[in-house]
Amino acid sequence: MYKELDNLLCADTTVDSWYDDGCVIASEILSDFDPRDWDELSNQVLSKPIDWQRKLAYCLDNECNVYELNILLLLLAINDEELFEICIDTLRSYTDQDSKKMILDNQEIFKRVNDLLLTASLPVKKILQDFLAKIHL
Repeated sequence: MYKELDNLLCADTTVDSWYDDGCVIASEILSDFDPRDWDELSNQVLSKPIDWQRKLAYCLDNECNVYELNILLLLLAINDEELFEICIDTLRSYTDQDSKKMILDNQEIFKRVNDLLLTASLPVKKILQDFLAKIHL
């Protein structure tokens, strides 16, 4: 299943086709992942192109499981503002106590969110504020 996801994320698509169809297909593939697929994804995700990583981050709230959360936490380490915003947007779905604890244990996330709040556009600012509100509940 990992190879199928990789091929999909590598495909050259328009932005519209990705958000209309590609992310739905990617979510379906992720639903069929087994632990080996998650391990492979974890091992490969940081070496992939930034567009691939952005597409993946957008889809990682399918089941809000610990595998998806761990991948998002890995992606947060990449120095790319758009990827960071996508990850934070996706993390808003992780509202169970275990997920919140894992997120709260990564204080660097909150430093970056607070720094970004100073210069973010209004839509991004609302996403960041919503993230903070949901995690700190």
